[in-house]
Amino acid sequence: MKYKHIFFDLDHTLWDFETNAYQVLEELYHTHTLASRGVPSFEVFHRTYMMHNEKLWDRFRKGFINRNDLRFKRFSLTLLDFKIGDDKLSHAMGTQFLEILPYKTTLFPNAKDVLEYLAAKNYPMHMITNGFEETQLIKMKSSGIDHFFTHVITSEVAGSLKPYREIFDYAIKMAGATADSSIMIGDALEIDILGAHNAGIDQVYFNSLVPVTGALKPTYVIRDLHELRDIL
Repeated sequence: MKYKHIFFDLDHTLWDFETNAYQVLEELYHTHTLASRGVPSFEVFHRTYMMHNEKLWDRFRKGFINRNDLRFKRFSLTLLDFKIGDDKLSHAMGTQFLEILPYKTTLFPNAKDVLEYLAAKNYPMHMITNGFEETQLIKMKSSGIDHFFTHVITSEVAGSLKPYREIFDYAIKMAGATADSSIMIGDALEIDILGAHNAGIDQVYFNSLVPVTGALKPTYVIRDLHELRDIL
């Protein structure tokens, strides 16, 4: 058995971030009656939020903004696009989003089945995530997958973010593993796959929406988590 330790990403890999975040944003849209303040529809609000969120996450990963900037600016910039300049509302929505989101429980199809399969084969499993420590731990517990993982390595604890090598080296050390006997499973080519590749770790790229392009070639590519049975 070549692989002795398995490292997973959480959001967009096991935990269905898009579905769970969509539900929370819809709740906030109605709770704060944004339609009465000139936001034409939830769909438009959601699309605008996602655009700002993606740009700010990119800036956060590159070290240009801090955690609090990310949490609140994604809402303030979204609201400003609808001519709503309201810092109090932005902070309220930013806080409520992170309070509600971790308790959502939608996982990707076959996520629990494959974790049970890997656990039955006695693979030590670990998590490497760029998410916030407290938030990620609640997500895992709420969705009933926390007991599968021996170590949860967050960027907060590691002092480094994927795709930087330091977080992968930290995770390998914490798990008592070696790079050449480990494998990383994630959804983001430029974050999970590139980072693991640079740390000498084999990778499984799980993403049915974004095809593999360019020079980076993952060790394995899957479209459904069930396919991990063929690899491990």
